[in-house]
Amino acid sequence: MSEEVWIIDLHAVQLKEDDTMTQGKVFEIPKMLVWKSWQETCRNKGAAGCDEQTIAEFGNKRDKNLYKIWNRLSSGTYFPPPVLEKRIPKEDGKERILGIPTVADRVAQGAVKIFVESKLDSIFHADSYGYRPNKSAHQALKRCAERCWSHNWVLEIDIKSFFDNVRHDLVIKALEHHKMPKWVILYCKRWLRAPMTSSTGSLQEREVGTPQGGVISPLLANLFLHYAFDEWMARNNKSIPFERYADDIVCHCHRMNDAIRLKEKIETRFQEVGLEVNTQKSNVVYIDTFERTNVKTCFTFLGYDFKVRTIKNFKGELYRKCMPGTSKKAMHKITQTIKNWRIHRATESIEKLAQRYNATLRGWIEYYGKFWYRNFSYHLWSTMQSRLIKWMKSKYRVTTRKAEYKLSLIRKGNPQLFAHWYLLRASNT
Repeated sequence: MSEEVWIIDLHAVQLKEDDTMTQGKVFEIPKMLVWKSWQETCRNKGAAGCDEQTIAEFGNKRDKNLYKIWNRLSSGTYFPPPVLEKRIPKEDGKERILGIPTVADRVAQGAVKIFVESKLDSIFHADSYGYRPNKSAHQALKRCAERCWSHNWVLEIDIKSFFDNVRHDLVIKALEHHKMPKWVILYCKRWLRAPMTSSTGSLQEREVGTPQGGVISPLLANLFLHYAFDEWMARNNKSIPFERYADDIVCHCHRMNDAIRLKEKIETRFQEVGLEVNTQKSNVVYIDTFERTNVKTCFTFLGYDFKVRTIKNFKGELYRKCMPGTSKKAMHKITQTIKNWRIHRATESIEKLAQRYNATLRGWIEYYGKFWYRNFSYHLWSTMQSRLIKWMKSKYRVTTRKAEYKLSLIRKGNPQLFAHWYLLRASNT
């Protein structure tokens, strides 16, 4: 549905504002921003916020709801509701806290994000890859691998609780520096300060940080780190290349002493802007082919382990080179997820199983199947196939050998039934 049709629908509910721009409003905010934001909200889906309203329920009165958002944004009377706290357990026993906005607030944030992003994205650093249009994690991984081939040392930087420690005053100062309209600054201030509500209903006020889960949070975080890190590196460490994906940072050095000194400089710089380097997860790593003791020789970036591996070229000759491969942590998580599916206890048909799990399998293959594929390919194949064989044994009460045979017949008759059957095979040929 186009924006023009939406405007016509608004008139159908007796809305008399001008079709192209605001009229008699404090701020001139095009309706097209709200409409584009609604489309992105629908594509991204997501859970309900503190008001428990789903996207489907919002869509039942879409035109009225979108008009209300636009009207309040344009008149300066939009105040964001609290974000809903959601705690996600981490493997180290700690918790990651997400803040889930309501559907209406996601639409409002998205409208402002679209406007700000169109103005600011061009000024961001070329090696900033996170949450940007036409940038991806795979681009960051590829660039990181290329630089590992020409630099012997890597400094991996982990920022402790980054999203919880973003300084509001510095974010607003950056927006004002780029002469953002008053309405952008007004609403960004309100979103940064919006309280968080727990499942018990208690409210937690916020003077620092931007909630993970907010639509505009990644953009504001990128703007913050653009000046806190990217521009600082360009001024003070021009010869040291880096890749940054949100708060995940990898720097490349030629010598160990350079990496050690850079780590000290970054720690000092981050203290100046209210951040702290996680010293336990920030390491100096050696990634050359010559053996070296008493130093770390592997680092993890965006779910991939970077280390020197033995590889075979097109002539069948073996050689050693630093290459990214699916991290042990990621493969362990994939294995646990497949086990938790409890496929062997399912009673439905194999077609239903494929329909249920193919989207997840396809997502894993598309993300982890880009670099040094064989380790991930073998691991996913063996894990998934073993579960399907167990399902076959349980459902038909047959031996392992007969289950393997029956499964091979199904795969021969319908090789595209499961995503890993045809995607892994295509990638290995």
